[in-house]
Amino acid sequence: MNIVFGNGPVNITDIAAIARNDAFVEIASEVYERLEKARAILDMAAASGQQIYGLNTGLGANLRTPVSSDITGFQQQLVRGRGMGAGTPLSRELTRAVMATRLSMLAAGGSGISPAVFTDLLALLNKQVHPVMPSIGSIGAGDLVLLSALAQGMIGEGNAEYQGQVYPSASALELAGLLPSQLGPKDGLSLLNASAVSVGQGALVVFDALALFDFQRQAAALSFEGLGGNPLILAPALQRARAACGQIEEAEQLTALLDGSALHTTSPAIQDPLSLRCIPSIHGALSTALEGAKHSVEIELNAAADNPLVVIDEERVLSTGNFHTPALALAFETLGLAIAQVAAASAARFIQLTGSSRNGLPKYLSAVGGASAGFVPLQKTVVALLAAIRHKANPVMLDFLPVSEGVEDHATQSVLAVSKCADMIDLWRQIVACEFLAAAQAVDLKPEQICGEKTLQIHRFVRNSSAQLVEDRALSDDLSRLVSSLIHS
Repeated sequence: MNIVFGNGPVNITDIAAIARNDAFVEIASEVYERLEKARAILDMAAASGQQIYGLNTGLGANLRTPVSSDITGFQQQLVRGRGMGAGTPLSRELTRAVMATRLSMLAAGGSGISPAVFTDLLALLNKQVHPVMPSIGSIGAGDLVLLSALAQGMIGEGNAEYQGQVYPSASALELAGLLPSQLGPKDGLSLLNASAVSVGQGALVVFDALALFDFQRQAAALSFEGLGGNPLILAPALQRARAACGQIEEAEQLTALLDGSALHTTSPAIQDPLSLRCIPSIHGALSTALEGAKHSVEIELNAAADNPLVVIDEERVLSTGNFHTPALALAFETLGLAIAQVAAASAARFIQLTGSSRNGLPKYLSAVGGASAGFVPLQKTVVALLAAIRHKANPVMLDFLPVSEGVEDHATQSVLAVSKCADMIDLWRQIVACEFLAAAQAVDLKPEQICGEKTLQIHRFVRNSSAQLVEDRALSDDLSRLVSSLIHS
């Protein structure tokens, strides 16, 4: 699979394919034309004596310190001097997402990067040489400290993974048939001064959340069957009466999943618990938040967000704040809260399913009754998972202190906002799996309930990972298999 940068906007699916399937990246010829023109404009501006941040001046609090000699060597110093990250290294797939993201951003042409260094980054990605990058060191005012590891790898310093082994970067480059990059003026800063870590991980988070959301809809539909929910709540007229964001579309999706169910011909309860009755509203809010996060990520993927920026059409170089990502951070804070709402509803339906004899279900979903624990012990796991999600949902984007002598007195914590959202998806996936298990058990214990064709398919999907619970048994392995199927299906 080849993906071309420059023939149209790069999207989250492209980044996921590059990160996880090692898709090969090609560059359209017009990208190189932009890079050549931007570089020429940058060189002319520097030759004219213009002060250009990070080219002939220091960074941050050193802004007023001129760099008048060895401008090229300063780029190596700049890269090394920001190699101060900490924490567990980024995974291989996340590192690839970051590399692809920075390449996509650079293709916009605003950085003035040397075409040769741009090509070096492309080769590093396509040859699958992955610098070992720390995970902690960004406050969301650009990811310079984290991205310094990428730039160090390109110049043959630090460590890099190649074919499953970690080597000194110089050795990894040699094994892959690559040479260390030769950084020209501003090339080091061009590699560092971006939000590629938060954007790259954000692309994967949205991609995963969209996929898991489909499973959540299916689990909710199966719970509708198991609990004998009232499908009249999904009537189009009710949704149109208060057309909140995403509500109409989510009601339509659930209606389609319940097509052919006997629920439409029985006499269900007048009103169900809110976790059933309000699914269109709850899911609609998540759908809207996901669209917002996707939009924010894809803006960044295709943006010229460099500082300073080469404005090609005007043939000048200007300092900017385009690297700053408050909208991205806010989108992922919102997404995290929306995920927490949906997970809480899923957990509530699980408790309804596994409680005491609701809608004719046996106590604890036990097929044998008596002293059988049935599904009750799993309630504790679900509540613990939800507590972890609620903890992760707490906003972080206001948690910063001024740094660099007050020059950087505002931050967005976008990396943290995105990474905690990724953690929430892993937790949410386990809650969805628990709802699947309970809903499938409820359907098995209500043989008089005739499911629709699609909910029968959903039931069979669950039973591929877990047999019906009769006598008490450990369900941890069943849960693990089902969670795995929600990742790989």
